[in-house]
Amino acid sequence: MLPAPTPDALAHSHRMTAHLHALIARLGGWIPFSRYMEAVLYAPALGYYAAGATKFGAAGDFVTAPELTPLFGRTLARAIAPVLEETGGEVLELGAGSGRLAVDVLGELERLGRLPTQYSILEVSADLRQRQQETLMRELPHLRERVQWLDALPDHFQGVIFGNEVLDALPVERVHWMEDGAQTRGVVREGKSFAWQDRPIVDPVLRARAGTINQAPGYLSEINLAADALIASLARMLDHGLILMIDYGFAAAEYYHPQRHMGTLRVHVRHHALDDPFYLPGLCDVTAHVDFSAVAQAGVAAGLELAGYTSLANFLLGSGLTGLLMQTPPTDAARYLPQANAVQRLVSPAEMGELFKVIGFAKGGITPLAGFAHGDRRYAL
Repeated sequence: MLPAPTPDALAHSHRMTAHLHALIARLGGWIPFSRYMEAVLYAPALGYYAAGATKFGAAGDFVTAPELTPLFGRTLARAIAPVLEETGGEVLELGAGSGRLAVDVLGELERLGRLPTQYSILEVSADLRQRQQETLMRELPHLRERVQWLDALPDHFQGVIFGNEVLDALPVERVHWMEDGAQTRGVVREGKSFAWQDRPIVDPVLRARAGTINQAPGYLSEINLAADALIASLARMLDHGLILMIDYGFAAAEYYHPQRHMGTLRVHVRHHALDDPFYLPGLCDVTAHVDFSAVAQAGVAAGLELAGYTSLANFLLGSGLTGLLMQTPPTDAARYLPQANAVQRLVSPAEMGELFKVIGFAKGGITPLAGFAHGDRRYAL
């Protein structure tokens, strides 16, 4: 059962709703779902990621891998360390959440003697940026000067770029396949709330993409053009190095499977998953799974080499997760058991191990990553 929102939270959602109603009216009474999703997540001072509520961990709405255990970030650091040594480059993290992953990656790179001269974080949320700064100052004050926050991507970059659960938070288009072709699903005002309304697709890029997906009438799903654009932007700025994206999703054949006829759009609030994106806007996370085939095609089209694609479990195990876990003796049950339970969640097919995937792109030539050595699924893309 969902907990009732506090009066302050409810008032915040009412302000978000008023903002959306004004946006819809200003744009002629209808907006594509991507505009709705962008607003409910990122509208200044109102959007889910722009406001101050706790989002991550047990007290928030969902748990991410870095919040489960520091072994996730430490394993990621070991995976990217050889690339940093080869390129002599820096690290750029996209959307750093609470800052937990940055702390764990930097701490492990320091232990390995491979600290980058600069660790940059691109963060669009002022609220999250402040939390990240507080986390870094609390946990790694001596490395604080190595970390900088960016408002936009740099023109050139060499080293490693990574993002954990970034692609799923990009605004998506909703597409409804009908007897007379695909239509884009948008949002209109209905009383004090919202309703769906389909319209013909105007955007030629979206129309062309929808035309490549052959579905029966009534099929509803998502197309993430923003993910394509992000990967293309990263490709343009990367001179030499690696891009790693970690997220939940599927290759296209599974993403657009006939049985997934209602799409992948989900709303997360207080560890509950809902299907209604109009529920308490501004208080809930709205996400969609990632079509990794489209991500791969965008990267290759932009001149990147596909370095690998595999499950999170395969990548972490291939990158040394088990060895890091065993640094804590099993006889020390108080320390070992919580870590072992967290690792089980990361690698179990019933938890994050299979649903989450890791995709890598390279530019300028790098040594293949150990995490892609076994169980590489590029063939499925």
